[in-house]
Amino acid sequence: MLTGKQRSYLKSIANGIKPITQIGKEGVTQAFLNQLDDALEAREIVKVTVLENSGLSAKEIANEVAKAARAEFVQAIGSKFTIYRKSIDNPTIELPKK
Repeated sequence: MLTGKQRSYLKSIANGIKPITQIGKEGVTQAFLNQLDDALEAREIVKVTVLENSGLSAKEIANEVAKAARAEFVQAIGSKFTIYRKSIDNPTIELPKK
């Protein structure tokens, strides 16, 4: 569970990155989750775009995706959301202490 300070720090990092994947009309598929898992291991923080044809809001789907990916929800703005998971092999983001 992230503290407010840690979440704010991750939001500041997320501000400078572009979405690397998207969710479309098929919703959250196993292929999407596999791709997201690889991206989280490599980058630790990932921004995702939810397309309009998915019929879901970014906040709704972000919590579902974070749970499925064993990650932490950081923020949802408009049709984009950001999630974070510490890398097992190569951690690069140093979170502020609790």
